[in-house]
This record gives sequence, structure tokens and C-alpha cells, in this order.
Amino acid sequence: MKTKEELPECPVATTVQLIGSKWKLLILRNLLARPWRFNELRKSLEGISQKVLTDSLRSMEEDGIITRTVYPEVPPRVEYALSDLGESMRPIIKAMEEFGLDYKALAEK
Repeated sequence: MKTKEELPECPVATTVQLIGSKWKLLILRNLLARPWRFNELRKSLEGISQKVLTDSLRSMEEDGIITRTVYPEVPPRVEYALSDLGESMRPIIKAMEEFGLDYKALAEK
């Protein structure tokens, strides 16, 4: 998790810094539904590279937005899920979804 000194003064800028990339938002969207495995996420996010997905997941884990669970199996199974902090972003993603639907409806007129 970042320290207070590492975060912007503006709370909106802080949120954008944490989830503002296209891929992080789409990862969050998926994780709102259920926990996902790495390859499931990669296949569901058309156009994302393995490196970008890895970097995004690591960053989100470091920021406390997601959790990474490694199961002691052979081969190892790793699942990514939202943490409580990540769950608190549900209304933000829902508002973005509603705006997108409204905007698309306007574009159809």
C-alpha cells in the first residue's frame, strides 16, 4: 500500500492513480463477479499482454485492492479476488457501467 506522501493531494487523482488504467478497470470489472485465475483473466481481456496483466495484478495487490491466493496443489493454482478495499469500489464501477449504458443509448438516437 502506498504511503500518504506517495499519493496525490487530490482524492480524485488518488483514485485515478490506483485504478485509472484501462486494464485495471477491466480487471476490477471481472473480479466484481468472482475470483479469477490468471489465464482466465488473460483470455477474457482481449489485447492484454501477459506482462501488462502481471504488472497490473502486482500493482493492485500492492495497493491492497486485490488478494492473491496460492493453493498448495501440483501444479499450483493461483486465484485473484477483490479485497475489502477492492469491494468498496463496487459503486464506482457500477456508476461507470450506468454512464456507459446511458451514453450508448444517447448515441443510438
